[in-house]
Formats: sequence, structure tokens, C-alpha cells
Amino acid sequence: MSESADKSMSPIQPQTPCIVIEQAVMERNIQAMAEAARSHGVQLRPHAKTHKLPEVAHRQLQAGAVGITVAKVSEAEIMAQNGITNIFIAYPLVTPDKIGRAIQLSRQITLIAAVDSLEGAKRMNEAAGLSGHPLQVRLEIDTGLRRTGVLYDQAPELAARIHELEHLRLTGIYTFRGAIHKQKPTLDLQAAGEEEGRMMADLAGRLRASGIPILDVSVGSTPTGRYAAAVKGVTEIRPGTYVYQDRMQARLGVCSLEDCAGSVWVTVVSRPSADLAVVDGGSKTFATDVQPGVEPLMLQGFGHVEGLDDAVLERLSEEHGMLRLGPDAQKANPQIGSRLRIIPNHICSTVNLHNKVFFKNGPEFEEMAVLGRGMLE
Repeated sequence: MSESADKSMSPIQPQTPCIVIEQAVMERNIQAMAEAARSHGVQLRPHAKTHKLPEVAHRQLQAGAVGITVAKVSEAEIMAQNGITNIFIAYPLVTPDKIGRAIQLSRQITLIAAVDSLEGAKRMNEAAGLSGHPLQVRLEIDTGLRRTGVLYDQAPELAARIHELEHLRLTGIYTFRGAIHKQKPTLDLQAAGEEEGRMMADLAGRLRASGIPILDVSVGSTPTGRYAAAVKGVTEIRPGTYVYQDRMQARLGVCSLEDCAGSVWVTVVSRPSADLAVVDGGSKTFATDVQPGVEPLMLQGFGHVEGLDDAVLERLSEEHGMLRLGPDAQKANPQIGSRLRIIPNHICSTVNLHNKVFFKNGPEFEEMAVLGRGMLE
């Protein structure tokens, strides 16, 4: 990685708890997704929510990405300040401050904004008109996740209304669906991705037939992106987690645990009993949004403990992680002061808990501030 004021090289192992990224594994992941997009003739616009680092975004661009995706205006501002010049904010902007900041940013870089309602579109149109600077927008479609996005059947009417607005340029549609098939969570990623792609490509065709010049059909998460990309009419995929991977993706079958570049390093601080080890990472270290025992993943604990396969990170308090040790882990007998590596269930939310990460290249560690951490507005 290149030198900057935000990072330093050291042969000394970092203090725990911390996130360590295996640089070679990350690079392999970046290249593999770039090749998948190229092989299907679609653009790659990775979501930066996973790494929140301009340097990693630059590496994705160097590998062939057309731009990046973010969720918040503040993330876009951080990325633009650090040389990223093509950004899609995949989140509805409805308040005057955020719309104004997006317009200002769009004067400096190629910026695409998101919209999913007529009210939001009118607010953006008015602000763009007052500024004398039109905004390029994409319409978000709800294809089954029931989050943001106009309902699929109502999309043509809303798209027509937005297309009429003088100061907005409706150039595309996008969706985030994840591993959903026939309205239910699934492990059949191919079926989920192909269904997502077909729904969006069909909708784009109908919008074009009605006179709306839709150029971009943007779909695909890390689990479904490769399969959605194979659908004719899809033009772009936006995976994010792939850059580091995590236990959730491994359970979905997207990757192996060996493909997980990111892990949390912790230290055993207490051994109250033979079947219990306590580590120095709790809920302020590990994200808890992907809960154990929930279908379809049915994960055990909050992460995979490398080298102790029957150890389960079973409970978290703020600063403590409680490992239940199975028979094999008890035989291994991790001692107080020993370090463990745990692949978290969800790396994206875990990264956002940390001010810095450490990139590991052989015996050397490179500390890097997570510049996009906490950029929530």
C-alpha cells in the first residue's frame, strides 16, 4: 500500500482488539470480482461500505471498477477529497442540507444521486433548479427486500413523473435485494441473482418503451452479483463485502474461510473455567447485526474462531467476548495472554466500529485510519 500521513509501517504486531486485513487475500478478492464483471460485460461499481477507505477504493478502480457506491453524502465527500471522481450515493436524499451538499459535490466530480419517491424527487429538482446545476439520478426499486425503493409495480408511473422534472436527469434504475428468492431468504444464490436481474432488466425495457431513456440497470450484492451480471440487460453490479469477505459470505457459499481477508485479533484475558475463555473484544469490537441461530444461515456465535473449530463466540458484553470451548478447544487449552483470530459474521459493520485497521503483508503491518468510519450523515 502507498505511503500517507494516515498510516505507518511496523514489524510489531498491533495491540488487540483490532482488525487485521491480509493484503494478498484482499488483492485476490478484488481481482476476482473485477474479472467476473469483465467476463459478463458489465460495469463494476463496488460499495465502499465494507472498507470505508479511499486507498482500497483506488485499488478497486485500478482493477477495472468504473466508480464506487456509498450510502451517505459524508462518505462521498471523504472519497472525493481523496481522489475518487465517480460516485453513486445509493440512498434517498430528502433534506435540504444533504441535497445541497450533493449538488455541490456534483460540480466537482461525476455524482449520481438516488431517489425513490416523488416527494424526494421534487425536493431535489427544486434545489437543483435554484443552484442552476442539474442532478443525475437513479430510481431505486424494491424487488423484495422491503426496505427503501418504490414498489416494483408502481415504478413505471413514478419514473414517468421524475422524467418530467426539469432539473433531474433520470439515467438509471437500481435495486438492492441480497439473497432473496420468491420473497424469502435463500441459499440458492444463482436463482436469487437471476431473478433479480430479470426483474430489473424487464422493468428497464418497459421504461424505455414508454420513452424514458434508461441507460443503467444496477443490481447485485456480493452473494448475487455474479449471477445477476449474467442476465441480459443488466449493466452494472455493486457488491461490497467481497473485498474482505466474512463468515456470512462463507456460509452462503460465496467464498471459503480462506478467502476472508479480514479478521479480528483478540487476546485471551481470563480463563474462569475449562470450558470458558474470555477475550478482550465485545460488542464494541464485533458487529452484532448478523445474529446467531437465524435462518437461513444458522450461524453459531458471532464469529469463526480460527484454529479452535469447536469454540463458539457465544456471548458479548461491551468489552468482553465469552468463548464456549468444546472438547477439542479445551484440549488446545488457550492460555491467558494468547492471541486468537476471529472472522466476524459481518465485516462491514465491524469495520465501522474501529478507527483504524492493520494491513498485513508478510511479517509487516501497515496501520491505516478508516477515514469513512462514522460518516453517517
